Amino acid sequence: MYRQFAAIATCILAMSAHAATENFDAVKAGALPEGWIAGVTGRGNPRWAVNTDSTAPSGRNVLQQTGSGTFPWCVKKDESIADGFVEVKFKAIRGNEDQAGGVVWRWKDGDNYYVARANALENNVSLYYTTNGRRNTIKYVDAPVPANVWHTLRVEFAGTRIRVSLDGKTYIEAQDSRITGPGAVGVWAKADSITSFDDFNYGK
Repeated sequence: MYRQFAAIATCILAMSAHAATENFDAVKAGALPEGWIAGVTGRGNPRWAVNTDSTAPSGRNVLQQTGSGTFPWCVKKDESIADGFVEVKFKAIRGNEDQAGGVVWRWKDGDNYYVARANALENNVSLYYTTNGRRNTIKYVDAPVPANVWHTLRVEFAGTRIRVSLDGKTYIEAQDSRITGPGAVGVWAKADSITSFDDFNYGK
């Protein structure tokens, strides 16, 4: 297993020359970044938009979810990645039912994609696959996720191999073949989570 993930790390490093970053600072407050779309898996009324935040890791703008829905998502629809990485800084601000921030990849549509998330209410990191609108658990791992603190969530994926890290520490290494081929990348929230995102990085 170690050799397999050493190989994926080497592969991702080699591909990182093709990486890109979105920090949302050139986007007008109240709008979505160009090339991004937002929606929800399930039901609800999520509200995704760029807002200002004086605590943002870079600049002053962040992408923020302030509505509510089963699983709100916002993806960079004009990007398509099969093997690569996605990383984001996020801050779980508040939420009575949940306080979660996540990333999605191999996103085919609002009902089919992978998602990894960290949860400030549960203090854990989780990996899921979503098919036909249903979220299915691959693995949960306990991890410290204090609210109102910026964290870095990163996923590396190649073939069936997936590695999830939070704040530089690897929490999940898994293999899963349920969703294959290229798809969009983006960010994710849950229920009434009010969550901010910044410095969205991805590469293939």
